Amino acid sequence: MTDLLRAAGAVVWRGEESRPEVAVIHRPRYDDWTLPKGKLEAGEHVIAAALREVDEETGLTVVLGRALPPIHYLSGGRLKRVDYWTAQVAHDAGFEPGEEVDGLRWLPLEQARDLLTYEWDAGLLRALAAAPLATVPLVLVRHGSAGSRSAWKGDDALRPLDADGGSQAAALATALAAYRPEVLVSSPSRRCVQTLEPYGTEIRTEALLSEEGQDPRKTPDLVGRLAVAAAVCSHGKVLPHLIHTLSDKDVHLRKGAFAVLHRRDGQVVSVERYAT
Repeated sequence: MTDLLRAAGAVVWRGEESRPEVAVIHRPRYDDWTLPKGKLEAGEHVIAAALREVDEETGLTVVLGRALPPIHYLSGGRLKRVDYWTAQVAHDAGFEPGEEVDGLRWLPLEQARDLLTYEWDAGLLRALAAAPLATVPLVLVRHGSAGSRSAWKGDDALRPLDADGGSQAAALATALAAYRPEVLVSSPSRRCVQTLEPYGTEIRTEALLSEEGQDPRKTPDLVGRLAVAAAVCSHGKVLPHLIHTLSDKDVHLRKGAFAVLHRRDGQVVSVERYAT
């Protein structure tokens, strides 16, 4: 639907995972208590929008966890979709009341449910508690657009991103900021390395992630041993088997797209797919 309004936000939590507190904000224009969210800016990735809106409304820098069910409702006669994620506080710059948001409260889940104005927000709190909160993200990326393989006359490993691929890589960098990967790993192919470079230049290359060097057992073992937040870039011929082996899910990615596997104690608890 081309007329769909898009917005993004997060259920921000802090404290002990067994007894979290969540951030609830007050908007004087509507005199309501709700969760941080806002409209996407032109060309903005939905994940980047969630980070920005949380920061603008609360002063909090967050790390996103698993996705929560999106909310749909009518706004001004148009259908609006709001995407939400769990989000853990990474830095608190201090809340400053303003015209859009003049109050912020940290509340246990039950008290937050009682305060929230909208039933769909209360539903997000139920979804928040339905699965682990503290997870380790593994972001698996298919390289961006790199023109036609048949039109490239040189070594295919040296084929670079094209203009569209460069735009995809730039958008990916804004989304990766939500997960703060500590490790970047790539196929040695130039187009894969270039896809991660806008986020960070300390990129480890692994032949097991290449089309020629992939191995049905060794490649998943290599990626599965990444115990910290990580981003891995590879190819369309490698990623479906890799994702299935790690998560038992069938996920196919278009060029520039990525999957996020949220892990807890070595187990994948959710799998998400995003375009750039």
